[in-house]
Amino acid sequence: MQELLGLMRAAAEKYDMIDNGDRIAVGVSGGKDSLALLVGLCELRRFYGKEFSVTAITADMCFGGVESDYSSIQSLCDSYGIEYVIKRTQLGEIIFDVRREENPCSLCARMRRGILHDCAKAAGCNKIALGHHLDDAAETFMMNLLNGGRAECFAPVTYLSRKDITMIRPMIFAREAQVAAAGRSRGLVPIKSKCPADGVTNRQRAKELLAELDTQYGKVPEKIIGALERGGINGW
Repeated sequence: MQELLGLMRAAAEKYDMIDNGDRIAVGVSGGKDSLALLVGLCELRRFYGKEFSVTAITADMCFGGVESDYSSIQSLCDSYGIEYVIKRTQLGEIIFDVRREENPCSLCARMRRGILHDCAKAAGCNKIALGHHLDDAAETFMMNLLNGGRAECFAPVTYLSRKDITMIRPMIFAREAQVAAAGRSRGLVPIKSKCPADGVTNRQRAKELLAELDTQYGKVPEKIIGALERGGINGW
């Protein structure tokens, strides 16, 4: 976890992600990345040098009309003395049963993000932290390049004027393996995704392609991030 905390602090300082008095909502899906982010931000409060609060927010998809059990996350939040908000939704039914989306991930992400924005504002937060890491950024770049011919990626920091809220991604300097190792070091147990599309998405194919390129050329995700920074693309 110490390694991840160092990388999070470096990203926060480089991109001016955190200010005194910030109320940061952490989007918590229950996966390894969001859990590591939640713990990382809670720990970062001890030594970052700026005072900020943390609120955890989960949008439950309720796949099959069944509410998910997030009691382990509630216990984690209780141990840090932070608020935990669970928003039960019908997204699983809408996307997979009613609309029967062939490519559900894009619509799902937009709808979940909208719910997260509204919950964060209702909780009095001015920033939302997402658990994207360096591999996610490289995969997003490859997906945009190969599927749309665009050299684009999400930004480390994004201000959403319509919602008057700022999105931050404190783990963008960390590799996925480092995030996973940090979670294991703290005994964090991810909640298995019940999404029918899990593991068969465009992102999974981009992940596999990058892994193959990485064996041939080495440090390909890092090279992509370096190119984004040198080119000043999307605020990198």
